[in-house]
Amino acid sequence: MKSRSQGLGSNLLRALRPADLALLSPSLESVQLASRQILYQPGDDVNHVYFPCDATLLSFVVPLESGKDVEAALIGREGAVGGIVSHGRLPAYARAIVQCEGPALRMKCVELEQAKAQSLTLRQLFARYADCLMAQMFQSVACNAAHSIEQRTAKWLLATMDRTDDSAIALTQEQLSGLLGVGRSYVGRVMRSLKERRIVEFGYRRLIILDEQALRDTACDCNGLVSRHFHEVLRGVYPSAQDERNAEDPVLDI
Repeated sequence: MKSRSQGLGSNLLRALRPADLALLSPSLESVQLASRQILYQPGDDVNHVYFPCDATLLSFVVPLESGKDVEAALIGREGAVGGIVSHGRLPAYARAIVQCEGPALRMKCVELEQAKAQSLTLRQLFARYADCLMAQMFQSVACNAAHSIEQRTAKWLLATMDRTDDSAIALTQEQLSGLLGVGRSYVGRVMRSLKERRIVEFGYRRLIILDEQALRDTACDCNGLVSRHFHEVLRGVYPSAQDERNAEDPVLDI
């Protein structure tokens, strides 16, 4: 089933002008993504674009020779993965994987290219998103080099909570250590410290944030820097309480 209303779960699609959304709507299809589902591997042709909706979370991860995967970017309802800014079918460099299951909208890259060819404003909006995604990746590199494992752990948990609007995160310490690119023992020590300070609690294959402010005080400001850049370039797209209140009028001036 396809309809224009499907785009409302995606902040990025919701930011489109009505005429541009009308160009994409016939090609958008609803899909349900499963946790840990791999959308494409490095070297695969990228044939589809995925727009995560609601609380669905995707990651770009880079496989290393050691067998570890290091996360390069976390994508929620503010963005997309796939041939969103390229011309599609180019080989993927990173692995795209589902971190939090849920709904998404999908379309073929070739159909997206056809729509972009018909609309300058559509091309401009996706080019702006490409700028924001690049900024997020730059910040991730700087964060990995400059900040402690505790700061990075807190940053990742907050980024997930902000995108899902849920203080309970389906995650194991093993998964988190892989995403951060550090040993499980390091993450284990950080998580024990956060638990002892009553900032987080553990459940079965999930983590519960008890004290959001204390977690924000622990984290670096990388999430805030990325959020501010999104706000300057794509106002109203990055998930926040204020953006959700302004969701009735999301169209950007471009």
